[in-house]
Amino acid sequence: MQVDLFMENMYILDDGRVRQFLIVGEEEALLMDTGFEDSGVCQEVKKITDLPVKVLMTHGDPDHAGGLKDFGTCFLHEKDWHLIKDDIRLQPLKEGDIFECGGFRLEAVEIPGHTYGSVALIERKKKLLFSGDSVQKGGPIFMFGGHRNIDLYIESQKKLLDLANDVRFVFPSHHECPIDASYIEKNLRDAVALKNGELAGEKHPYMPCPLYRGQWTEFLYAANS
Repeated sequence: MQVDLFMENMYILDDGRVRQFLIVGEEEALLMDTGFEDSGVCQEVKKITDLPVKVLMTHGDPDHAGGLKDFGTCFLHEKDWHLIKDDIRLQPLKEGDIFECGGFRLEAVEIPGHTYGSVALIERKKKLLFSGDSVQKGGPIFMFGGHRNIDLYIESQKKLLDLANDVRFVFPSHHECPIDASYIEKNLRDAVALKNGELAGEKHPYMPCPLYRGQWTEFLYAANS
């Protein structure tokens, strides 16, 4: 696990597969996502702080929620609660919820599409956006399976695009990080092309759906999702 202090009170935890973000305050810490079950996120967090940790989930996929059993409770949008299989105390996370810690003020923004309960967290004063899997450089962005929706994803990217002028850095959970806010529009344009049938799919060597390559973004997508 690589742990970097990005700015005062904010750490990036990266096991090479998925990324988490930790903000440390005076009385508690905020952790965004918990990685895979074997990522060891809780152990790394304990090396940084012994404060109580409040977990905020960008969505409920197992590469983000695998470490939840080590924390026991989290804030997660209710539309992703069904994705959590462990006995976890789930607290609702919804549009406009505010979490303050360590000089950060995180505001929840509902962005369904990658999952129905996907949420981004924006820090308006510092111009930061924690995007989960919904904004990435290059991808592939997973858009297959029953809990994905390409139409909602497109509408959510439009919603984020309205915030782009207030964002300096985007912090995705996968691939390059941080990236600039221009990737919101790039992901949006390629998602629209995907929806419109303008991208050719190619067989993926091991994933259960084709890979579609846009101008900037790759998607693993099944049209019946």
